Amino acid sequence: MMNGSNLNSRAAFLDTLSPEERAAFTRLGTRRRYAMGDVLIHEGDHEQELVVLIEGRVKVTARLDRDRVSLMDIWNAGDIVGEMATMGVGPRSATVTSCGDVFATVVPRNELELFLLAHPETSLALNRLLCGRLRRADRLRLELGGYPVPVRLARVLVELAVTHGQPERNSLRIDVNLSQDEFAALTGAKTRSVHEALAQLRNKGIITTGLRKTYVRDLARLCKAARLSFPIA
Repeated sequence: MMNGSNLNSRAAFLDTLSPEERAAFTRLGTRRRYAMGDVLIHEGDHEQELVVLIEGRVKVTARLDRDRVSLMDIWNAGDIVGEMATMGVGPRSATVTSCGDVFATVVPRNELELFLLAHPETSLALNRLLCGRLRRADRLRLELGGYPVPVRLARVLVELAVTHGQPERNSLRIDVNLSQDEFAALTGAKTRSVHEALAQLRNKGIITTGLRKTYVRDLARLCKAARLSFPIA
């Protein structure tokens, strides 16, 4: 999940727009509400609608084979999902599921295309987002092959802490409930290896865990374990 030591590629799409462009963009489409566990996008579907997250959080999963599903990413309010299929690049490549109450806007492809033609600033921002996500995916593949599991896990935890962390009692509570299997999927490792790496971080007092909650007690030391500079740029 980590793109080097810079989290700018994680900036929510709506946050990259000017106030005027953002206001116009969020008037597109149809507003919908999703409850926890609802599926916003189904892998393999040929729908070409863009989903703009207004409130809430979703997780992105992809099927590896008949029995295995991998957690690919987590996106917050302000992000967009389904952009590749909306641009006509094949069917849906992943399933997007709500992690709680989610409010989103569903924008049909033809409405989006007309808007982008009339709003080159938003079109440019969308192109930057696509390039950033592709660059991030390339970087992830390099990291999965170039770093041992403890470093990869630490990088995942740093990103989750920075993008989803909530201050609580001199710590950062990672406000995403993830199982060790899901941590393993994000890290590209076996669950047993992730279990051992989490234990190492707990023993050093860098994190604490329990009931699918993770607390980062020392972000600076976690960054060091992730071989990242601190503070995060």
